[in-house]
Amino acid sequence: MAAIETERLSRRFKGGLTAVDAIDLSVEAGEVYGFLGPNGAGKTTTVRMLVTLLRPTGGRAMVAGHDVARDPDAVRRRIGVALQEAALDGLMTGRELVELQATLHGIAPSAVRTRGQDLLERVGLVEAQDRRVATYSGGMKRRLDLALALIHEPAVLFLDEPTTGLDPVSRMTLWEEVRRLKDRGTTVFLTTQYLEEADRLADRLGIISQGRIVAEGTPAALKAEIGHPHLELAFAGDAPDLDAAATVMAAFGPPEVLRELEKVRVPLPDGAASIAAVVRALDEKGLGVAALELVEPTLDDVFAAKTGRHLEGA
Repeated sequence: MAAIETERLSRRFKGGLTAVDAIDLSVEAGEVYGFLGPNGAGKTTTVRMLVTLLRPTGGRAMVAGHDVARDPDAVRRRIGVALQEAALDGLMTGRELVELQATLHGIAPSAVRTRGQDLLERVGLVEAQDRRVATYSGGMKRRLDLALALIHEPAVLFLDEPTTGLDPVSRMTLWEEVRRLKDRGTTVFLTTQYLEEADRLADRLGIISQGRIVAEGTPAALKAEIGHPHLELAFAGDAPDLDAAATVMAAFGPPEVLRELEKVRVPLPDGAASIAAVVRALDEKGLGVAALELVEPTLDDVFAAKTGRHLEGA
């Protein structure tokens, strides 16, 4: 059974605005699913419906085996949520907040302290646990919010742009925790503005634009849809014969002469494995290579091709 499944899930607002338009999603248990989209695409509205903060106006959604509209309480018991704006009491310490959250979730009093310490250690806040949260940096607050979301060991964790604005150390700490959760079998639904983050963490990606899913697949498969890696070469000499080089390189793929850059580009379906053969063929014709670069398709290329825009955080 899928951990998250939607069928024609929709949300329309008063005034006729359709924020989410009949989307179908299926996220397997234990999967890290990256959800990408430009601002205003329906990304946040989708997440709010899946975590029961917003009622769908059409279709249905099942999370952790329960219908988000018919049985929201059961869904809430099975999920953890860390949204962009963490609602944290600045007058309490990190330890007090974690232990309070554990108590509210019905964790046995004898286990509250141990569970809290384990999570504070995992998010790197043990040394700051007895400081008031008001003194925490933005990154520390985001890590504390993640600990609160994990206190009851949820089956499904929703992370809404968890590393936006974080310093590199805090970002890496969160990445490590996401990987640890995946290893433990937790399903993670991750929205992000950072394509590197999606590429490194997500098993599969969904891209939403204007309320509709426009692409879905593994990062590698989506990049392969856009095109093969291509090789760009610059040649030795003051006035290299780019046309002659293009003629030689035509044996490997349709070449493109980049006259302003004094380079020739050719697609290589086999990627790096074909570079040596290209260089040898050019050398045999007396065309010495001065520099080369193998350029791989990126998720930014995918995003731009599917939405017509570049992701803001790319």
